[in-house]
Amino acid sequence: MMKKTIPAANPDAYVAALSGWQRPCVENLRAAVRSAGDIEEVVKWGHLVYLSNGPVLLIRAEEERVLFGFWRGKRLLSIDQRLKASGKYELANLVLREGMTVSPEIARRLTKEAIALNKSIGNPQGDAKRKPKGAAKSKRAPKAKRARR
Repeated sequence: MMKKTIPAANPDAYVAALSGWQRPCVENLRAAVRSAGDIEEVVKWGHLVYLSNGPVLLIRAEEERVLFGFWRGKRLLSIDQRLKASGKYELANLVLREGMTVSPEIARRLTKEAIALNKSIGNPQGDAKRKPKGAAKSKRAPKAKRARR
């Protein structure tokens, strides 16, 4: 379980607050991502999030690992097979533990491809709001009315 912390005021503050092996890991990922193309860097949901026509990727430092996650990561498996699918949509994360790395070339390639996917397909957050074509409507039973007294 993660400890509750106050979110960093900005990306530089997020990195400055890190210690141990996580800090150089995040610094290296961040440098590669920022060099990959036109991408906005923000602190959102308590970690680094990168935006280009919607969320592209995240970098989240935790006590035992660093997550390098991509909203359309399931489409990026050919670039790095260590990406693991997560959640209902196309999210996939690369889980880094102490001693593990991602080369700057691979991190840049993943980022460039993820930016290109958002450009061609659209904002991945829209996918979460749209129901898949042909999805059946929920067959919930109507709520029982309360008897009036």
